Amino acid sequence: MTAPQARTHGVRPAPPRRSEWRAQAPVVAVVAAGGALGATARYALTLAWPTPPGGFPWATFWTNVSGCAAMGVLMVFVTDVWAAHRLLRPFLGTGVLGGYTTFSTYAVDIRGLADAGRPGPALAYLAATLCAALAAVWLASAAARRVFAGRQRRAGSQR
Repeated sequence: MTAPQARTHGVRPAPPRRSEWRAQAPVVAVVAAGGALGATARYALTLAWPTPPGGFPWATFWTNVSGCAAMGVLMVFVTDVWAAHRLLRPFLGTGVLGGYTTFSTYAVDIRGLADAGRPGPALAYLAATLCAALAAVWLASAAARRVFAGRQRRAGSQR
């Protein structure tokens, strides 16, 4: 026996929804474009500040720390301050800053230090990057909240 047919009694069925891909295509496009920009900026930093073999990877360290600080400011700005366009956060956060910061290079750098017989600097880099990145996002978001709150108070008192 088959399931009973739904009776519509003159009610039109809902129009077909846009496919999931069509709805997500703009997000995928802005993430890809932002990722290309962020990765290019990161690569430019590694060319400008190369790491000698067995040396401490300062370029990757500061890239990850500065990217986390920028993420803290960005998230405060787009969530607390400004009703941003729906594609701004994926473009800047996931795209630009996701391409700019790098977990894979961080992991390769740790392994490179360890393979070069430098386990102390490898562990220091592992811990320092984690602690500095977390501190950067926290401090930058706290500072951004203070700055934006102060500007909003001043703007409100001028009215």
